[in-house]
Amino acid sequence: MKVAMCALQLASVGLSVAGPMEVDVLTFNIRYDNPDDGENAWPERRAMVGAWLKAEMPDVVGLQEALRHQIDDIREAVPAYAEFGVGRDDGRRRGEYCAILYDAGRFGIDETDRGTFWLSDTPGKVGSKSWGNWIPRICTWARLVEKGTLRGLYVFNTHWDHKSQPSREGAASLIAKRIAGRARRDEPVVLMGDFNAAETNPAIRALRAGTPGLVDTFRVLHPDERAVRTFHGFRGGAVAGGKIDGVFVPPGGVEVLAAEIVRYQRDGRYLSDHFPVRARLRFR
Repeated sequence: MKVAMCALQLASVGLSVAGPMEVDVLTFNIRYDNPDDGENAWPERRAMVGAWLKAEMPDVVGLQEALRHQIDDIREAVPAYAEFGVGRDDGRRRGEYCAILYDAGRFGIDETDRGTFWLSDTPGKVGSKSWGNWIPRICTWARLVEKGTLRGLYVFNTHWDHKSQPSREGAASLIAKRIAGRARRDEPVVLMGDFNAAETNPAIRALRAGTPGLVDTFRVLHPDERAVRTFHGFRGGAVAGGKIDGVFVPPGGVEVLAAEIVRYQRDGRYLSDHFPVRARLRFR
C-alpha cells in the first residue's frame, strides 16, 4: 500500500516511477595542454576528443588534468554536457581541474551538496599541500539529481599525486571519510580518477579495505585480466601492469553491467596519454 501511494504521489507532481538507475560513467585524464607534446599536443587532439565524447556520450565524465580552455573546447563540441569544478590553484579558474561533466538533459546538480576539497591536512584551504606533494591535489564531488525521478547520485572525481606515497595514502583516507560522511548515505556513490597508484599500492588497498570499502568496477567483470596498463604516453598498446585509472563503487546495491579500458585510436593517434576507463552501472 505504501509503495502504491508513493507512486501516486510521484505521478501527481509529474515525476516518473522508474526501475533501477543505470548510469554510464567515464574517467578520463585528458593530458593538460602542453606544447611540448608536439603532434600529440591538445590543439592536435581536441577535435578527436570532442567528436569521440559526442559520439559515445557517457552520462557522467570525470576529467583530470583539464585546464579551463580545454573544458571549454569539450563543452563547445558536446553542448549537451553541463559541468562542475574549479581550478586547483585558486579554487576558481586557475590550474588543473577535476571537473565533472554530466548530461544536462538527464541530470541537474544539487547546489547545496557539491564542492572541491584539497588533499591535505587542511582540505578546505584553497591550494593547500601536505604529505609531500609539491603541487596541489584535489577531489571534486557533486550530488547529481535525475530530473525525471529526483533520485540522487554522488560523484567524486580525483587526481592523486604522482610522486608522494604519503600523499596518496593520505588522499585515500580523506576521500574515504568524505564518501562515508556524505549527507545522503542511502544514495549511490561513484569514485573515479587518476590515482597514480597501481592496484597493489597500499593506498588502493586501503580504499578497498576501508569504510565504506570500494571495489574496482573493471575487476568485477575482469578479475584475471593482466593487460590493464592505463598510462601509455601516447604509445598505445594493451600491456600488463600499471592500472592507475579507475571507477570505484561500494559493494552491494550495484551491478556492473559493462567495464572497459578504452583503447580508442584513429590513424595511430590516441585521445590522451592515458586510456579512459568506462563502466556501465545499475544501482538497485
